[in-house]
Amino acid sequence: MSVLAKSPILQRLLRVPPSYVVFTLLLVVLWSARPAMLNANVMGIFVRQVAPLGILVLGQLLVMRVRSIDLSGGGVILLVNYFISSGVFPGASLWFFAALALAIGTLIGLFNGLMVARRRVSAVIVTLAVSIILIGIVQFLAGGSPPGDVPSYFADIYNTRLGPVPSPVLFWFGMTLLMWLFLSRTVFGRFVTAVGENADAAYFSGVPVERTVILSHTIAGLIAGVAALVQTASISVGSVRVGLDLPIVAVAATILGGVVFGRGEGGVWGPTFGVLSFALLFVVMTVFGLPEPGKQIAQGVIILLAAVLYGVRTARPN
Repeated sequence: MSVLAKSPILQRLLRVPPSYVVFTLLLVVLWSARPAMLNANVMGIFVRQVAPLGILVLGQLLVMRVRSIDLSGGGVILLVNYFISSGVFPGASLWFFAALALAIGTLIGLFNGLMVARRRVSAVIVTLAVSIILIGIVQFLAGGSPPGDVPSYFADIYNTRLGPVPSPVLFWFGMTLLMWLFLSRTVFGRFVTAVGENADAAYFSGVPVERTVILSHTIAGLIAGVAALVQTASISVGSVRVGLDLPIVAVAATILGGVVFGRGEGGVWGPTFGVLSFALLFVVMTVFGLPEPGKQIAQGVIILLAAVLYGVRTARPN
């Protein structure tokens, strides 16, 4: 091992969530190019757009901390969007749709957890398969066409503000605070940390490893149901494509935030800044006039860098 690799300063820097660095750099670029964009109202619009992603990341960081992954969120979002916009439940209230979304997400998360923890199925395979099945169901029911409009009360709630801050952003940060408290102040949070550090050692120490993994996936599914409600409210129409890219971007934002499989060095706020980095990226791309393909390429580059970063952070010295 080189002297540089042994440097405590370098080791300390490697433990800093990269999302903080990316966020700062993008902030500097935006300040230099268009300082007028750093306005609370303008930034609120862009941050509001990534609120569904930010919520989905909360579930992703939870399952990744128990050495798992969840790629089924896109299917959950699509299915919930279909039920809300298709007219299958005419005249249904907001509370009915909220309960339906949470039930769908919870049941799918529970299924994922049972398959991963009890049946020992690969988390990537089972959650991706579940997402594909849900997408297929929606495609079949909708006949390949957008199902319809979302009830107006979704948009009414989504467009409310508390001063300059949009309500979805406040809701997202409120959920982030709850997740931070949940992981840092509860017994379950200690179980999650123990399983992530060493599942075998946790088992022999009396930690209910299987139950912890199942519950983590179940909570992640519940959170995906919440994200589905926010995402549906944000577009206000039915879609056969909505949310399909969010799970992989959620993984990227989580890794960018310092959370890798079994290790939660970025905590909850690192991934949150990972999502905010994506929001700032969209602002910077808009300022420089990049078309949609350019934005997708930039987003893909960040995802690729996040994957490389994961390799660097988890590499073991020889």
